[in-house]
Amino acid sequence: MSSSNRKSGIHVAWKTVTYRSVALLVMAGVLVFLGAVRLAFPQFTASAIQAADGVAGRVLERVAGMAPQVGTGTSTAQQAHFTALDGTVRVKKTTGNSWVNADYNVPLEKGDVVQTGSEGMAKVVFNDGTSYTVRQDSLIVIQENSANDQQQTNIAVAVSTGTVDLSTATFVQGSKSQVIVAGATASLAPESAAQVHNDPKGDQHEILLKKGTGEVTRNGETVRLADWEKVTFQAQEVHMAKAKEIGPPTPISPANMMPIFVSGEGTKDVEFSWTPMANAAGYRLRISRNPYFSSTLVDKRVNTADVTVTSLGEGAYYWMVQSYDAGAKESVESEKNRFTIIPKGKQTVAIDLELDPFVQHGHVIEVTGKTQNGARVMVNGREVPMIGPDGTFHFFTPPLPTGESVITVTAQTAQGGVNTQQKKIIIQ
Repeated sequence: MSSSNRKSGIHVAWKTVTYRSVALLVMAGVLVFLGAVRLAFPQFTASAIQAADGVAGRVLERVAGMAPQVGTGTSTAQQAHFTALDGTVRVKKTTGNSWVNADYNVPLEKGDVVQTGSEGMAKVVFNDGTSYTVRQDSLIVIQENSANDQQQTNIAVAVSTGTVDLSTATFVQGSKSQVIVAGATASLAPESAAQVHNDPKGDQHEILLKKGTGEVTRNGETVRLADWEKVTFQAQEVHMAKAKEIGPPTPISPANMMPIFVSGEGTKDVEFSWTPMANAAGYRLRISRNPYFSSTLVDKRVNTADVTVTSLGEGAYYWMVQSYDAGAKESVESEKNRFTIIPKGKQTVAIDLELDPFVQHGHVIEVTGKTQNGARVMVNGREVPMIGPDGTFHFFTPPLPTGESVITVTAQTAQGGVNTQQKKIIIQ
């Protein structure tokens, strides 16, 4: 480069040297020096050389300790998030003494308390994909939520009162997912699901495993559980009682989030169907206008795995089914499906739907946007539980798999207006 192209001024160059490198160079120099001294002065005793070697060894051990160790298992705190909220849900942060209304933007950390009202429900998802659906009149405490440098997670939630449904995802070997009920600790394997009920006033405590494997430990006693097995106990009982539950049918039709169109403002006859169960003497179908089933429109028993319910009017409905045996013992409740009866207009009218850029939180996608006032919004078939008076909405997806996924957002009005948008995302 010619001198005319050089810029005037002072140029400073440096090279980063770690303490470890300096120490190793110094030690190398010391060892070379000791070797030279040994050749020049053979009268040095072996004990003197051994003493020097011992000092060198201790220094090298100290130097090695300067480097961060791989796989130390050091844990760091994690945050969980609400992915669904309905009705009255409150949070008491471990850093405060007052209750605040639950919000999708409120992160949940170790020591936080979540409480649902008589008509409130919340879904909490942790970083490893473990999810807790907190039913009405329930209270939970996040006892532990951490991960180490080997990606092993440690999640523990105490159910103080009420009912909670939880499911685990596929997590790293050595991870823990635990739920605590009245002194009993249930540890769940990956890809497992359970329902926990705690009634301190009635002294009734139970843990039901719906899918997968798990074990419950209490007072030194450990009980292993498989599909549809549960343990129950009371505070003064020494041992837990294990029993086999009847599995519920799987709802088929109407499918969850299914719209059913009806001409004009009339009523609709709707056919309900579910999977038949072996050894079932009959089935109990319930239909409600709310997801809590605090009141029911239909509560009937039938002998077949399908039935037609007549004259259902416009609006949203929830339904579930149970089987029962010859002794009238009922199974646990099935999943709750929601469907909506919508008047079919003369023509489909497009409605407003604006989406903000998606925000990625690991495998969870945050979806925000705005639609027409009074419209309902679904994200990948899941209904957004709360929409603001101005049509704004906020939703966190369940954890998505690694790779390419499609986010489908649909807005729909009771008059038949609809607008659907799709966007591809890549989870790495």
